[in-house]
Amino acid sequence: MPRIALVDDDRNILTSVSMTLEAEGFEVETFNDGQSALDAFTRRMPDMAVLDIKMPRMDGMDLLQRLRLKTMMPIIFLTSKDDEIDEVLGLRMGADDYVKKPFSQRLLVERIRSLLRRQVAIATDEVAVTEETKVMERGHLRMDPLRHAVSWKGRDISLTVTEFLLLQALAQRPGFVKSRDQLMDVAYDEQVYVDDRTIDSHIKRLRKKMRTADEEFTAIETLYGIGYRYNEE
Repeated sequence: MPRIALVDDDRNILTSVSMTLEAEGFEVETFNDGQSALDAFTRRMPDMAVLDIKMPRMDGMDLLQRLRLKTMMPIIFLTSKDDEIDEVLGLRMGADDYVKKPFSQRLLVERIRSLLRRQVAIATDEVAVTEETKVMERGHLRMDPLRHAVSWKGRDISLTVTEFLLLQALAQRPGFVKSRDQLMDVAYDEQVYVDDRTIDSHIKRLRKKMRTADEEFTAIETLYGIGYRYNEE
């Protein structure tokens, strides 16, 4: 039973969403501020976290930064409906997805299931060996989907579930262009819609992480108005 941490200072959201998730078969832990959540996570890390951004004691952005030093578990942000800056910053700091308030609880459940399915698909060693699961080497890049492991020039790089899937999709066919719509299909279920800005933010953070291993990394090319391409180095 996946354990979901729900962190929000709105007690109505904590109560209603936790009831919905528990009815869907999840184990749920609730916290009304970021510091309480972080303290609990040091003792027991959940399988996924759903974080509000604006909270007392420690806000969602600060909590995300601290969590990304320890774990690549899937993280979804809850954002205010008009605050696009929060969405972009959250994605660039390492969130996998975001849901705008007020939100459909059914939509949130679908987003959670989507990320968990993808996490299992790239983390379990019980799946069949296919093009998507076997170790892939492209020049300096090495990806092991069964262990969720990525290295560049021998240096390990920690990626979120979404970042891993996007890099894998691009690197599988060097030189071929992937549109943003195609990358959306890779990273999200069909019933989940995200806009172009979401994909762009994930790619920007992915490039930043690769450049921590090699400041001259240029393998992911942007084709403006078209999409992205991986060029084998």
